[in-house]
Amino acid sequence: MGETMANLNFERAEYAQRLDGVKKRMASEGIDVLVVTEPSNMNYLTGYDAYSFYVVQAVIVALDSELPIWTGRFMDAVSAHSTTYLPADHILPYPDNYVQSAERHPMEFIGRIVADKGWGAKTLGVEMGAYYYTARSHAELQKTLPDARFKDAELLVNWVRIVKSERELEYMRAAGATTDLMVEAAKNAAHPDIRECDLASAIVEVQMKGTERFGGMPSSGAPLIMAGARANEPHPAWNDQLLGNDIPINIEMAGVCRRYHGPISRTFYLGSPPQDYRDFAARVVEGVAAALDVVKPGTTCEEVEAAWRKTIAKWGLEKEARLGYPTGIAYAPTWGERTASLRKGDLTVLEAGMVFHMMAGIWNEATGVTITQTFIVTDTGHEDLTKSPRELIVID
Repeated sequence: MGETMANLNFERAEYAQRLDGVKKRMASEGIDVLVVTEPSNMNYLTGYDAYSFYVVQAVIVALDSELPIWTGRFMDAVSAHSTTYLPADHILPYPDNYVQSAERHPMEFIGRIVADKGWGAKTLGVEMGAYYYTARSHAELQKTLPDARFKDAELLVNWVRIVKSERELEYMRAAGATTDLMVEAAKNAAHPDIRECDLASAIVEVQMKGTERFGGMPSSGAPLIMAGARANEPHPAWNDQLLGNDIPINIEMAGVCRRYHGPISRTFYLGSPPQDYRDFAARVVEGVAAALDVVKPGTTCEEVEAAWRKTIAKWGLEKEARLGYPTGIAYAPTWGERTASLRKGDLTVLEAGMVFHMMAGIWNEATGVTITQTFIVTDTGHEDLTKSPRELIVID
C-alpha cells in the first residue's frame, strides 16, 4: 500500500479503529459514501491538519474502499502528505482555478471523484450543518451527482469521536496543563491600570508556549474577557479599555495540544468583592461540585444537569442555557463537539473516556460568574482535566 513519511499524532492502528467505527455507523444508517468537510472530523479520520479550511476541502470515506481520500486545494496537498497516513494515490487535489472562481466550484471536482470511483448512484452522507459545508457546496455536489441519493450525516463522525482513547486523553491532559498556566498568567497580569487587550496578550503568550513537553497553539476561539459592566455578556470581544478597579472579570479560555482543547472559565475580582458577589460565586462552585458528584458511567447527561439545577435552586438561581458539552479536537469557530449536552431532556449515557466542559456560567442583568470544570468520565467517576481551584480569584 505504501506509507507516507508523515509525522502522525497517533498509531496507524488507532486511525484504522476510528475509520472502522465510522464505517459501521455509515452502514447502520444506509450510507455508502461519506463526504466529510468538518476540519475536526477530517483530522480525526486522517490526521490532516492545516489552516486551509477557508477553501473547500473534504475527506471521502466509502464502505467499499479500504482508505479514505483527501481532496482540497493543490497547494495544501503537501500538508496532506505530511500530516496524514494516506498514500499518494489517495490525495487528490484540485487546481487553483477552482478557488473562489465564478466559473467553477471545488465541489464539481469532488463530485467527479465520487463519480469516477463508481459511487455516483450510491447513497451519499454529507454534513449538512457543518460550518464549512455551505449551501453552495451542497447545490454543486447535487448538480454534479444527479443520480446520487443524499442523506444528512452532520454528526455521524462527531458521535464516533465522543469517547476518547488513552492517547487522546494524554493530549487533552496536556492541553489542560496549559490551561492552568493560562489561569495563572491571567491572575498575575490582571491590574486596574492595564487594558483588556494587554490581559489577553498575557494569556495568549502562555497559550502559544504550552508546556515544556507539549508546545501550545491557538484555540478554536480567542479568549473571552468579560470585564466590569460587561461581566453579564457571555461572548464579548475584548477591547483596549483599562480594566479599572472593584470589578469582576470572567475569562473563558483553552489550552490546546495537537488540536485537542482543555477549556476553562474563571472569575477574577479586582479589589474587594461585596459579600453578595462572594455568595454568588460560592453557590456556582457548590452547584458544580454537586453535578460532578453524580458523574460516572451509566449516568445520563440529564441527571448531571439535574444535580446542578437542584443545588442552585436553593438560592433562587437558575441557568437557562445548557450546563455543558463534549470537547476534544477543535477548529474555529467552536471547541464543542456538537453532540450531547448536559441539559434537561438529553438522555445520552455517560461512558468512560468522554470529556465534557461543564460550563457553569450564570449571568443576570447586572453581572455574571463563570467558574467551570472540564472533566473526563472515568470507570468509577470523573477526573478533573484542569486543576485550577474552583473558586473566586480575588486580586487585591
